[in-house]
Amino acid sequence: MHRLFVALRPPPAMRDALVDVMDGIDAARWQDDEQLHVTLRYIGEVERPVAEDIAVALQAVRAPALDLALSGVGRFDTGSRGRALWAGVTPHDAVAALHRKVDHALLRIGLPPEGRAYLPHITLARLNRASGPTDGFLGRHAGLTSPAMRFDHFVLVESHLGKGGAWYEPVARYPLIAQAPGES
Repeated sequence: MHRLFVALRPPPAMRDALVDVMDGIDAARWQDDEQLHVTLRYIGEVERPVAEDIAVALQAVRAPALDLALSGVGRFDTGSRGRALWAGVTPHDAVAALHRKVDHALLRIGLPPEGRAYLPHITLARLNRASGPTDGFLGRHAGLTSPAMRFDHFVLVESHLGKGGAWYEPVARYPLIAQAPGES
């Protein structure tokens, strides 16, 4: 079985800015640089033939490159996402449009639609019952921003679970189309 998701990988400068704010909560399981991403579509566990179909289907996705910026922090408390701290990215509409294109490509090969609302974000930490309070972190970093940075590709990623948590292996990379200045 292959545990897959589709994601945008932030540029190094954005990842550095995120790593710089990851501190100050006891027992939080902070993501490392290699784990930072914006999930476009969680797929889950699939057999090898389906994984191969997914890799091919994503080749048909055509979308413009994105210029995204960090925009604040937040916390998920319930549902299938568990307890986590996240950093937002903007503009939401641009990422949501790419999410829809990826989702449609996967629907065409028979995968079920994703059942939850889409909120573009980068997970910073996983929390558990032993994790300390988050209010201080959320207050200190509520105004987290960055300059807009170019995302010129998305990736199909395989997630491997181990004793130390998940580690991610890029399976395939898909280009986003560069646009001429002034194009939208």
